[in-house]
Amino acid sequence: MEASPSVAKNVVFWGASGHARVLRECLAHEGFELAALFDNDPEIESPFIDVPVYRGSAGFEAWLRQQDDRELPGFLIAIGGDRGRDRIDLQMRLQTFGLTPLVARHPSAFIAETASIGLGSQVLARAAVCVDVHVGRTSIINTGATVDHQCDLGDGVHICPGAHLAGCVEVGDYAMIGTGAVVIPHVRIGEGAIVGAGAVVLVDVDPYTTVVGNPARLIRRRASLVG
Repeated sequence: MEASPSVAKNVVFWGASGHARVLRECLAHEGFELAALFDNDPEIESPFIDVPVYRGSAGFEAWLRQQDDRELPGFLIAIGGDRGRDRIDLQMRLQTFGLTPLVARHPSAFIAETASIGLGSQVLARAAVCVDVHVGRTSIINTGATVDHQCDLGDGVHICPGAHLAGCVEVGDYAMIGTGAVVIPHVRIGEGAIVGAGAVVLVDVDPYTTVVGNPARLIRRRASLVG
């Protein structure tokens, strides 16, 4: 994502809570100005006095009608946690209305030239995405997280603050690696899995399971993210 810092470009976020604050600071370094927020919470208030929040689908469509023939802004999904499927669904929906997903990169982050970052994904302050890493769509590499060489991350993944993936780790769609967790090389984290904060993962984690502790152990299984 490139923009001259002297020429502002508009961006909108879906999500109006803490993650929106983080993304606004991140994009400000690239010369982007936040024009609007959208959120499904009917009672949420904008965290910014200068940016309106539009609630739900009706609010979004009302905002869209106001744009007339103006060029639509880029967007990001400002939703963290383990809601990777929600991020993907929202991104696909906004794209059907003609909005373009951006890629957020904080200026203090490191991204190797051979790494690939999917549309809508976010590499935040002091994070590192190393050589030959693949990151899917709408994933988050959060503050201070590191993803070492040849890791393969799916869509809607969240690597939480301070988490560390060693080389050649695979992370399935919608999985979340909790704050401060560590995953050793050549481990597979299944689709929809959750690795708890501070866990140390030494073996593969099954899809739709939650593991915690050092070494990480199973505490819960889920059928899927659907329903």
